[in-house]
Amino acid sequence: MKHSHLSTLLLVLLVFTSGIEGQKRRIPLKTNKKPVAIEQKSLENKNTAIVVDERLAVLRLEPSLFAKPIQRMRLGRIVLISNSKQADGVTFYRVAAPPNNYGWVQAEAVIGKSRPGDDERMAKFVQSFEGFEQIECAMLFLEIYAKSPLRPSILLLLGDLTEEIALKLSQEATRRLDRREMAASGAPLHSFYLNYVSLDRYRKLGIGFLFNSSTKLLHYNGAAWKEIIAKFPKTNEAIEAQKRLDSLKLKMEKTQ
Repeated sequence: MKHSHLSTLLLVLLVFTSGIEGQKRRIPLKTNKKPVAIEQKSLENKNTAIVVDERLAVLRLEPSLFAKPIQRMRLGRIVLISNSKQADGVTFYRVAAPPNNYGWVQAEAVIGKSRPGDDERMAKFVQSFEGFEQIECAMLFLEIYAKSPLRPSILLLLGDLTEEIALKLSQEATRRLDRREMAASGAPLHSFYLNYVSLDRYRKLGIGFLFNSSTKLLHYNGAAWKEIIAKFPKTNEAIEAQKRLDSLKLKMEKTQ
């Protein structure tokens, strides 16, 4: 009987202790895994800003680098600035971050659409990134700054970066796609390459690809170069864009 009472007591203590430990667990810092789509209506407000530097984009309860963090905001997140304050050697903005977060973020983490020089600052961010983040940042620039004089150069860069990525993805797909499995499915070769999983995140940004079945190579579809020629025909970038489109045509016509 004593043994039974002891077992019951130990069980109660175990449940009670587990409950306390569960309450003590730290809540992980929230992070948006997907880029936030930029809505043009939101950008019309002069106090609207967009997150461009995730390294600094920690939303905090107070304007201090030592204040409790609420979440780390993702590239492209829209915020509405209502106030500013100096602390710990930096400037903080009081922001509303929809749908229901409010707090303070370091000023260098965000840019605005209408503030002078912010398009130049954003262009520098594009230059500083590498890989997919650079393409993502370039697309964000193009979405925000439709009338910036820097737009042609960013468009040209985006096209060049994507064509480089297309070659790497072609090689990757060729290594990973199993020819016997493809043959067994009966589907055409080009459909496997154009459905290749690594293309998904680029297509979500609105970037398109072409495929040459003879060379088994993916290529950028040239949308950025076409925009330069259509909207900025008298620029040096238009000359370069035409060269790239001519080269793309030859690549698509090439046979082994």
